[in-house]
Amino acid sequence: MKGYRFLTGAVVGALASASLMVVATAAEYPTKPIELTVPYAAGGGTDLVARAYADAAKKHLPQSMGVVNKTGGAGAVGLTEIMAARADGYKIGMGTVEITMLPHMGIARFTADDFTPIARLNAEPSAITVNADSPFKTYEDFIANAKANPGKVRIGNSGTGAIWHLAAAALQDKTGLTFNHIPYDGANPAVTALLGNHIEAVSVSPAEVVNHVAAGKLRILAVLADERSPAFPDVPTVKEKGVDLSVYTWRGIVVPKKTPQAVVETLRAASKATVEEASFKETLTKMNLTLAYADGPEFGKVMQKDNTFFKDLMTKLGMAK
Repeated sequence: MKGYRFLTGAVVGALASASLMVVATAAEYPTKPIELTVPYAAGGGTDLVARAYADAAKKHLPQSMGVVNKTGGAGAVGLTEIMAARADGYKIGMGTVEITMLPHMGIARFTADDFTPIARLNAEPSAITVNADSPFKTYEDFIANAKANPGKVRIGNSGTGAIWHLAAAALQDKTGLTFNHIPYDGANPAVTALLGNHIEAVSVSPAEVVNHVAAGKLRILAVLADERSPAFPDVPTVKEKGVDLSVYTWRGIVVPKKTPQAVVETLRAASKATVEEASFKETLTKMNLTLAYADGPEFGKVMQKDNTFFKDLMTKLGMAK
């Protein structure tokens, strides 16, 4: 019995020591460089936002932050690695809206609940954009033509099941119309097809067409957003047209679910300060991207709302598995 008590006491003592060590380590965080995993290729929008963040965060963390790209599976490979990382704050990730989409398609072994949100950094709405010489001068023109010609209006997107495909599909669902969804390998090829008059419209973000709009080659008819875009104040939202719909892509910092609260709070504070850095704001402006900071809890609400929205939409479309 004495031996049993001794063993129990030793085990309890060891566990207590381990717990104290974890708390102490979290309180001292970070004591070594942090790896920021990006689930998409270098040079893309998500990568550029991540690198701007990592650079600006230097002033607000005692350790450096390196960016590592882990591509594949429409983001599933990198996001899975972030989810499965040791929950100590030394491997954090650039989370994207696909966190709330891929699980419902059966191509990811994580769910939105497997991540703790730190800060949303950027968000871009979908926009219905047409060629400058298109007969569709207004959103009403576009909708009227789609109504008169079911399945004939071709809307280019960034790939089947990707955010801009689902944005157009959501608009179709809300309006009761039928579009011809044309998938491309990314937003840029879709925009190129529109410039060549191979399709009637695209549903990508304003940031992805802004240069062509400025050059007078394309025209944005409406944005699927809660408010009008600051860059295009004259472009209406579909909500103004009686369609209760907003669809955004977003990018933000996330960590594995069981990351210690002390680490989470350190990253939240650093992120809040980082987005106020002039260098970060200027980089986003140069890329025509919108700063849309949201602290962890608020970011979490966005994630849960989108998770429900996309699950329901994909179920309707027969894409959920």
